[in-house]
Amino acid sequence: MPSMITLSATAVPDHLRGALTRWLLEVTPELYVGTVSAKVRDELWEAIANCTGDGIAVLIYPADNEQGFAMRIAGLRRRHLRDFEGLTLISFNSAQPTAGEDYETAKHP
Repeated sequence: MPSMITLSATAVPDHLRGALTRWLLEVTPELYVGTVSAKVRDELWEAIANCTGDGIAVLIYPADNEQGFAMRIAGLRRRHLRDFEGLTLISFNSAQPTAGEDYETAKHP
């Protein structure tokens, strides 16, 4: 069943921004909204995570949890998603951003 997603893509390559507009509406620069199936969402995210370059991408979509949504982050960043007793919280690094895996595959402790 299709659901609404929100995607922020900052400082990503132009070809990625163009590809995103095939599936989503760019409501403001670097902010995309659309309704897609879970399969399309996951395939879009795989493409995004593989080519963010020096940028950052954040995906928010509905989920069956206490918060009602799930989040994924890819690219160079200071923010990291942390699971705290079933709630997703965001922690910050004080050091320079480093490249990392997206939260769904890394599952930081």
